[in-house]
Amino acid sequence: MSVLTVEKLIKDGAPQLGLKLVAGRSGISRIIKSPQVQKPGLALTGLTHIDTERVQILGEKEILYLDSLTDDELSKRLESLMCPEVPCVVVTRNLDISPLILQRADDTGTPLCRTSLSSAELIQVISRYFEEAFSRFTTMHGVLVEVFGVGVIIIGASGVGKSECALDLISRGHRLVADDVVDVTISSDNVLIGSSAHLIKHHMEVRGLGIINVRDIFGIASVCDRHSIDLVVELVDWDQRREYDRLGLDERTYTILDLQVALIQIPVSPGRNLTTIVEVAARNQLLKLQGVHSARELHRKLSWAIGTEQALMSGNEGEDDEE
Repeated sequence: MSVLTVEKLIKDGAPQLGLKLVAGRSGISRIIKSPQVQKPGLALTGLTHIDTERVQILGEKEILYLDSLTDDELSKRLESLMCPEVPCVVVTRNLDISPLILQRADDTGTPLCRTSLSSAELIQVISRYFEEAFSRFTTMHGVLVEVFGVGVIIIGASGVGKSECALDLISRGHRLVADDVVDVTISSDNVLIGSSAHLIKHHMEVRGLGIINVRDIFGIASVCDRHSIDLVVELVDWDQRREYDRLGLDERTYTILDLQVALIQIPVSPGRNLTTIVEVAARNQLLKLQGVHSARELHRKLSWAIGTEQALMSGNEGEDDEE
């Protein structure tokens, strides 16, 4: 699992959270240790305790209660809510926040954020985000692109042409998810999800051209923040001494976080149109997911034809023997 900080939650969290930091900036490097959130409610009165490892959510009822307190009472209630152990506090519905609460957040370095979402909406979205953020995590070196709805991660040795192939795919209308470093997690329904680190999101490195911003050059429709990983394409240097798969009957897989993903190896040589091959591989993977396996179907037909021909020949030989 990667370390999840408040800063990462604000900048790289689900876009629909819409979190805006309003106080406590000095504490944005605090680590969020729990995937659970808490709406303090009665805990603000002291009847129950505040779980200091959880993100705290203040809704309309909590804000109204805090506003009804005297300054001395409010300061006492805020001691357990805003302390070095609490990762951050989020106020919903863009509610007004009293100056004393803002000051307490700054004094203790407790990040205080605000969002336009209701408490119920925030809890639903942030819980889904935490579920994935706290799942198993790894990084892969490659380029993740979405081709015809299929998440294709292109891997291979440095300089083999991964970024160039992805760039050609993007120019044909497909979408970039991540280049060079792909962050991979497992969703709640056991699906591999790839995304890009925040700092390099939408950027690609192309040898001889340098760093480019794909979104700025090709438009918003050319990028995707996250996508499932459905197919691994490995680009390998062509070796005349090696025998490559020519039928497609062998099902190869690539292991990512203990899950198996379909793998194809594409030999790279001058004159081969890698982009078209990757597009066809994505289409073929869609067919396989729908239960249509072209190579196996052809093999079945050929086997049936050969078997029928052999049976006919055996029958003819039997008739000749009787004569």
